[in-house]
Amino acid sequence: MKNKGSSFFYGIYTLVGWYGAGAILIAYALNSFGVLRSDGLAFQVLNLTGAVGISVISLTKKAYQPAVLNIVWAVVAIVAVIGMFAK
Repeated sequence: MKNKGSSFFYGIYTLVGWYGAGAILIAYALNSFGVLRSDGLAFQVLNLTGAVGISVISLTKKAYQPAVLNIVWAVVAIVAVIGMFAK
């Protein structure tokens, strides 16, 4: 029988991963259709939180390639947000 605690947290990690995928796709779609600008805070926050979400589930599943990709993606978003506030 599985540990109920670890099963609960795995479910949370899975939801976080799905949020991440959705956030990045929404950011991309809204930018592509001219709704969000790529230099806007909403776009960067969606990319940042999405990348963190995908990183969480990727590390949980020991899928290191998407984890590294999304950690770098999150760092890029953080630098972009810092740059927005430094202006």
